[in-house]
Amino acid sequence: MSSMTEDHGGDESRLEGAVVAVAGAGGPAGHATLLRLAEAGATVVAADADAARLAEGVDAARFAHGGATVTGDTVDLLDAEATRAWAGRTEAEFGRVDGLVHLVGGWRGSASFAETDLADWNLLHDLLIRTVQHTSLAFEGPLRRTGNGRFVLVSAAGTARPTAGNAAYAAAKAAAEAWTLALADGFRKTGGESGPQAAAVILVVKALVHEAMRAERPQARFPGFTDVRELAEAVCGVWNQPTQEVNGQRLWLTPQP
Repeated sequence: MSSMTEDHGGDESRLEGAVVAVAGAGGPAGHATLLRLAEAGATVVAADADAARLAEGVDAARFAHGGATVTGDTVDLLDAEATRAWAGRTEAEFGRVDGLVHLVGGWRGSASFAETDLADWNLLHDLLIRTVQHTSLAFEGPLRRTGNGRFVLVSAAGTARPTAGNAAYAAAKAAAEAWTLALADGFRKTGGESGPQAAAVILVVKALVHEAMRAERPQARFPGFTDVRELAEAVCGVWNQPTQEVNGQRLWLTPQP
């Protein structure tokens, strides 16, 4: 396998030549992340269940950064075998996988705790937990083999202080975080005395905002929200931190409650 540069001079150098998979790449955060990774010199392998939204993001990243390798694959991440097949194809085609960025999202809430609909839990369990399980299990081996892999989860500040109407959402996010931290511990243990060969990292936001949201609500200020472009910058930044130091960390992109 070819290797990424070991220059520690900046995000661009660390990602030049890296192969990064992005799960849930069809939304605004996915589009911003594809653009930023392509700009940093990475080969980007994007997946989403929505073929049209995925193609839009892939085409935009290719157009913005001529010569960048950005591919799209329609994958049902609720299908464990399909997810494993995606990971296997990616490693076989490009010879390595240096990152998996998990951007599959979704939200459901209620007016009060008593009005919580457990159908919301069923939906959020699949979107926010099951997809994390499938991607982490599928990509753990490739990320560990590459020697500098990163598994990046985006989580919510609300897991620390759940509100009454967000019980299902906060619980699902908390479970996804726990799963990711268990992956981090696995990386630590398999690394032995030489330290982890990959890192699992959690980026914590209050909520995300993008240009379409601002256009729809021009008077809104979105306090504490993280712009999707800032999120994409933070995603790239996790490769610029030593694996052992960043593994198992929750990195806050909004004020910590």
